[in-house]
Amino acid sequence: MDLRPLGNTGIAVSPLGLGTVKIGRNEQVKYPEPFTLPDDETVSRLLNTARESGINVLDTAPAYGDSEERLGRLLTHRQHWVIITKTGEEFINGRSHFDFSAEATRRSVERSLRRLRVDCLDCVLVHSDGNDTDIIEFSGALPALAKLKEKGLIRSFGISTKTVAGARLALPLVDVLMVTYNPADRSHDYLIDQAHKTGVG
Repeated sequence: MDLRPLGNTGIAVSPLGLGTVKIGRNEQVKYPEPFTLPDDETVSRLLNTARESGINVLDTAPAYGDSEERLGRLLTHRQHWVIITKTGEEFINGRSHFDFSAEATRRSVERSLRRLRVDCLDCVLVHSDGNDTDIIEFSGALPALAKLKEKGLIRSFGISTKTVAGARLALPLVDVLMVTYNPADRSHDYLIDQAHKTGVG
């Protein structure tokens, strides 16, 4: 599978990535049927199959339960992978907790570094709760991530938005933007084109 540049980050990514919520969390998730978390052997096989298929992007988050810790423990061929994780949401004792302050962002990144067993995170996105505009304009999350990038603790940063307005507002401020895009929702078409033109991944 050919790799593509992730905007101007200097990171090369496969066009397909592997989401990892199902290896770490099976409570309060948006799936029609309940499921059991796979054992370590099954997760290792899944990761190896993805790697052998040319996939190099893993999407994880503190909100995905034990996903980060399991990846940190089970991932082999670390140089192959680009790990995208998030900040702003934690899933603790069966509930999501949101904190977009600068201090919470810094602590979240430090925990992700430990869980994933790396010295630098490839990409960290703010995990929006849907209030994109407030997060971008009034919280300290994005400025905190910019400082952590300056310190060399992360290679790139951005936000996983829930709204077109939020994505538009974030575009000039970030390296990477995650948006909703599928056959039923193409409302971000214009912004995806703009991101490509301006070097945002």
